[in-house]
Amino acid sequence: MSNSASVQSVDRAIAILEILARDGDSRVTDLAAELDVHKSTAFRLLAALEQGGLVEQSGDRGRYRLGFGVVRLAGAATAQLDLSRESRPVCLRLAEQVGETVNIAVPRDGDTVNISQVRGPAAISGHNWVGQRTPSHATSSGKVLLAFGALRPADELESYTPHTVTSPAGLELAEIRRRGWAATVEELEVGLNAVAAPISGADGSVVAAVSVSGPSYRLTQDRLPEVGALLVAGAREISQRIGYYG
Repeated sequence: MSNSASVQSVDRAIAILEILARDGDSRVTDLAAELDVHKSTAFRLLAALEQGGLVEQSGDRGRYRLGFGVVRLAGAATAQLDLSRESRPVCLRLAEQVGETVNIAVPRDGDTVNISQVRGPAAISGHNWVGQRTPSHATSSGKVLLAFGALRPADELESYTPHTVTSPAGLELAEIRRRGWAATVEELEVGLNAVAAPISGADGSVVAAVSVSGPSYRLTQDRLPEVGALLVAGAREISQRIGYYG
């Protein structure tokens, strides 16, 4: 299938979801007519959506409605929005206290993705990490998510700088769990250090990490334990704000 055909199929699948959200349920023939496609094309798209749990057949034969997979996706999106909103006051305070950039990151398909960022007063300019997918073994947030079971280590750990840890044992995940925070020293980028602590969801499992990153000449190795303690306290507060009271 060509790229243009693939995009067209995605557009049509999205249109089907929107129609079902509007009408509640619909027959294949009605969907085909509204999309202006052959009935077999509409059926093929519905079959793919059904396989993903996004649609399901209703009690009437030949009629389809939204499936529980949509609820799952909506719940995940809502949880991420809640996390971004509830963490922001804490991140603003941490950025002011430490003077550096604060990020919230979540696990995604084996990597770490930053979903929000607050820049501290010392971070006049810098990289926007929001939406960026980063390797877990080379970031402080990723190490936290690995240590507390939100992610699994990759089979091969790629090197990004001369300081990147490329062996599972070198990640010292047990030590991270013991002290409650993780750090990276020029492991993703030369001249960039970072510290992170785990955020727990309502069920007590680690769902995200809050981190501070900054240039190594300001966020020095000597400062890492102090900043780590601030992040542990901040992460505990964020956890409580999203429903964890352990």
